[in-house]
Amino acid sequence: MGRKDASTSRTPVDQYRKQIGKQDYKKTRPMLRATRLKAEAKKTALGVKEVALVLAAILVFLLAFYAFFYLNISSEVDLDLDPDEN
Repeated sequence: MGRKDASTSRTPVDQYRKQIGKQDYKKTRPMLRATRLKAEAKKTALGVKEVALVLAAILVFLLAFYAFFYLNISSEVDLDLDPDEN
């Protein structure tokens, strides 16, 4: 008896989901397939944020690489220009 009472009283969320399910059932299969494929493509596609983040990381790496060698070479040049050697 407890089960029968529990199944008749549904939460508003369950009623809403059931109503949406009925509406989706009215759609044709090709429409549902197209909607599913569109959602999957959107989920797996690379976003602008990811591409920008990768490019920014590469740029930071190159700038650090350049700065390392620039500072390394500039310190060697300063040692070579010592005017008191002669």
